Amino acid sequence: MDSASLTAIWLTCKLATLVTLLLLVIGAPIAWWLANTRSRLKGPIGAIVSLPLVLPPTVLGFYLLLAFGPNGVIGGLMDRFGMQRLPFTFAGLVVASLLYSMPFVVQPIQNAFESMGKRPMEVAASLRATPWDAFFTVALPLARPGFVTAAILGFAHTVGEFGVVLMMGGNIPGKTQVLSVKIFDYVENTQYEKAHWLAGGMVLFSFLVLLLLYGGRKRGTWSR
Repeated sequence: MDSASLTAIWLTCKLATLVTLLLLVIGAPIAWWLANTRSRLKGPIGAIVSLPLVLPPTVLGFYLLLAFGPNGVIGGLMDRFGMQRLPFTFAGLVVASLLYSMPFVVQPIQNAFESMGKRPMEVAASLRATPWDAFFTVALPLARPGFVTAAILGFAHTVGEFGVVLMMGGNIPGKTQVLSVKIFDYVENTQYEKAHWLAGGMVLFSFLVLLLLYGGRKRGTWSR
């Protein structure tokens, strides 16, 4: 395996790790709100969060590229404040991956919060626990299986992204050329043997992720 492939693997792991950690922090409050709110906004916000599940990744990447470009609304504001433009940067990959992988993190956590019911929080409140104390000492431990599932799915989904990262980040070696884009680059240049090594590794990785996911659920490992 050449240095270009190793660099792409390292960049992909770095991206997936960072995105997963950020999504767990960002996604937990969103999932908690969706699991407990009675607001009329629950449906629209839930649909927005879940939109990447049905939206083609190239479509999302295209509109992100427009929004963060020099003529876009967000890109124009960033230029005005002297901030770095996000397209074709690693930071741009992070933003695109956060949006595209969000439902894979929010939904498992939301399901975990909903499945525990309201009784544990009511008991905590009767013992004079503040909402914050109850959330961190009761809700989060009970929702642990959902967080584990969310972390696995979020990491694996970010590793496998292609369309959205290609649109937002391009194909810059050592900067935005992640594993999926590197495989495409090898195929485009008819370097099929190198593409086989990376693609085969992705197949093995995907199998191990699913084995871990379903094996852990069957044994109830994550609920202990």
